Amino acid sequence: MSNPSRHIHGQPPHIYGHAEHHAHDPNQSRHKVRNELIRQVRLMLGDGMIDIELDPDHYDLSVDLALSRIRQRSENAVEEDFYAIQFKADQDEYTLPGEIREVTKLYNRSYGYGSHSGVDFDPFAMAHSNTYFMKSNSVGGLATYDFVAQFRETVARLAATDIGFIWNPSTHKIKLLRRLHHEELLLAHVYLDRPDDELLTDVYLKSWARDYALAQCKKMIGEARSKFSTLPGAQGGVSLNGNEMKTEGQMDLDKLEEDLKNYVDGSAPLGFIIG
Repeated sequence: MSNPSRHIHGQPPHIYGHAEHHAHDPNQSRHKVRNELIRQVRLMLGDGMIDIELDPDHYDLSVDLALSRIRQRSENAVEEDFYAIQFKADQDEYTLPGEIREVTKLYNRSYGYGSHSGVDFDPFAMAHSNTYFMKSNSVGGLATYDFVAQFRETVARLAATDIGFIWNPSTHKIKLLRRLHHEELLLAHVYLDRPDDELLTDVYLKSWARDYALAQCKKMIGEARSKFSTLPGAQGGVSLNGNEMKTEGQMDLDKLEEDLKNYVDGSAPLGFIIG
């Protein structure tokens, strides 16, 4: 399923992925979700009962800091996907869409140096092959399929069928370590950045992002109030709680960092490593 909004640098649109997932109106949805989170932060700071010194830019900054920390530390900030990419002959560098965070592997459909050579063997794509391999009481079986799969892996290593590449996450450019002599349709295993509105509405991340933005707002208020220890008043003077706000905000941030280590964001815990 193609989407004309996706382009490879210098080429017509030939990237096919689940583009419909991100095809909704981003501005309207993002602003609605962000404004709701900012409204909750303002209320938790006591806005409406007292005057809060923060400007709208301060609230936006606190949300941006929360999203930046999520993307830096949380596995739940990305999603796994596959992209079918049409590569051109004699071109080795391409620019992929900006939401792609990481490219882990390129899968080739055939053996050899192009789609015009070699033979592709996919038994699960053919009904008669399914019958042949899945019936254990007949010739073949799952063991035969496993032998064929191992044979394909060995051929890929010895005949250089696997296509090496260099991925630059800053420029979103991928450089192939082989010159393709024909057009190739390759399957890329990628990780995508989830949109901001998804992160702020995620069942595991939305409360963490709200608390993180609230803690940042407390620090900003405390930084401003700590510039003046007291203010003159009719009854002698008013003491400001700037230092207390800064301390409370930093304690909240430290607790939220520990929460990330305990995978409250929905990330998968680390597994066991043997050997």
